[in-house]
Amino acid sequence: MELRQLRYFVTVAEEGNFTRAAARLHLAQPGLSAQIRQLERELGQPLLDRGGRTVTLTEVGAAVLPHAWAALAATDRVAGVVAEFTGLLRGHVRVGLISGAAGEEFDVAAVLAAFHTDHPAVAISLVEDTSERMLAALDRGELDIAVVGLTGAESGAGLGAQIVLDTPVVAAVAAGDPELGDSVALAELRDRPLICLPRGSGVRGVLELACAAAGFEPQVAFEAAAPPLLLRLAAHGLGVAVVPGLTGSEAAAHGVRVVPIERPALRGRLALVWRTDRTPAPATKVLLGQLRLALGNGSSDSEQ
Repeated sequence: MELRQLRYFVTVAEEGNFTRAAARLHLAQPGLSAQIRQLERELGQPLLDRGGRTVTLTEVGAAVLPHAWAALAATDRVAGVVAEFTGLLRGHVRVGLISGAAGEEFDVAAVLAAFHTDHPAVAISLVEDTSERMLAALDRGELDIAVVGLTGAESGAGLGAQIVLDTPVVAAVAAGDPELGDSVALAELRDRPLICLPRGSGVRGVLELACAAAGFEPQVAFEAAAPPLLLRLAAHGLGVAVVPGLTGSEAAAHGVRVVPIERPALRGRLALVWRTDRTPAPATKVLLGQLRLALGNGSSDSEQ
């Protein structure tokens, strides 16, 4: 068994397709297929099910995949340790970011650009996804660092978190909406159509957990990943938007009125997260430090 065969297997598993995997690896597809079959012969079990249009993992393949990831990560760490002694960082850092978080307040792009200038031999990849899926990717070793929304129910042991934003979660309604007063109890939203961020996002998770504790399920009529779109929908009277806190000028600019949610008050927390139960590659360690400095104004740390 060779490390390159494990890398080929992992790439096919991630792409779900031999053609895409071969292109990503800069290999001819027949050669890639031959290497995977050789690995399967050495192990004595098929790792991939090639029966459909999409290549899927067999039961054995699914069990082997985490160990293949771990072996490749260990190899990268060995190379990184050597690179530290030569003063040149190498490797690949994978960063996750929730949609809409990369604004002026959280200029992640500027941090990545500065890091790339200082360490051009390090490859950086950036993906946008829901908080729930990125936390799962961190757990599986598919991401190194992520900026996510927390719900308070995260249970992953070995997760380091630096809170970079802590804001009330509020209701936003059309400016002329007569049904909600100056504040609203969560229970009063039981029968109102709600406009929310997608399932798996931090604020949506906070809302769902609070509603479950109050004994009801929120009636989500519209959902979108971009908070400004939620506000536009609310401004047209299509429901009550549940969003991170707004200033009065922001609300007025979108044609909505902010109504604080009380009994209970809800909080939305944005956090920079990483694994603390694994030794990070040197490049990951350096980029994490730079992100913590850039996003750390007034923040706090925790370890779960």
